[in-house]
Amino acid sequence: MPVPDFQTVMLPVLRLANGGEVRASDAVDRISDEFHLTPDERAELLPSGRQAKIANRVHWAVTYLVKAGLLSRPRRGVFAITERGREVLANPPARIDINFLSQFDGFDQFRTKPSEDIEGEPSTEPTATLAAGTPDERIEAAFNDLNVTLRAELLDRVQTMHPTAFEKLIIDLMLGMGYGAGGSSKHLGRTSDGGVDGVINEDVLGLDIIYLQAKRYATGNAIGVEKIREFAGALDERGATKGVFVTTSHFAPQARAYAQRSPKRLVLMDGEELTRLLVQYGIGVRVYRNVEMKKLDTDYFDDLGL
Repeated sequence: MPVPDFQTVMLPVLRLANGGEVRASDAVDRISDEFHLTPDERAELLPSGRQAKIANRVHWAVTYLVKAGLLSRPRRGVFAITERGREVLANPPARIDINFLSQFDGFDQFRTKPSEDIEGEPSTEPTATLAAGTPDERIEAAFNDLNVTLRAELLDRVQTMHPTAFEKLIIDLMLGMGYGAGGSSKHLGRTSDGGVDGVINEDVLGLDIIYLQAKRYATGNAIGVEKIREFAGALDERGATKGVFVTTSHFAPQARAYAQRSPKRLVLMDGEELTRLLVQYGIGVRVYRNVEMKKLDTDYFDDLGL
């Protein structure tokens, strides 16, 4: 039989997790067994030649089930069923697909989350566009779909980092964005930070300094105005006027309003902006495939006089 598509794999993957935590690598073999795939079918690669087709489809099935809240990732390379997933299996549908998952809170937000192309224009609902549109539109929609999923996975990973590692990540991002004279930065650590986690020197002599604060919060926990006031106070103690406050969650409206009113230059970077910048500047991600697109060179033929 042909390798099943990733939506066909969703229900079997969920059933598989009902028996306990599952390693992603084991899931590929067990799903292959369930669909009686031949050795040749198991070895069938994506057009890129970099990954087995069945492994890719199991990965996407797990990702979508996690975003719908039916599965969780308790640690790297492992997935487990959630209470919501058990409720689904208590009265299982004939098939789980994108339409079925749309009933769950947060799933449509994941699928329609804006991503930005190289011109910075937002685009939404990439998956739906894959079913229609011109070839160019489908390529762009597929790229955006991959980018949205990458950013979601990146945020999940960042939220599980040790606080010290997260602080160092933010310093690396600032340096990657071009701040810091010759890579001049300092991680202050948790023992003596005094409300500041890192320092970026904007010039060689250190005359212009950006102070950093990094808070790794769960997605639903907002950073309140009191945290921004504390950060502003830490800047006052140092005679500083520039600060960047980064969180994996989001900022309460009062916190943003305070930052806007402050005479200091306070930049608030939430989880959405953080993952966008990490991807844009290549921090914590890598290129795994380049696709070269070509079109007819009409100028060449015009010059030939044909």
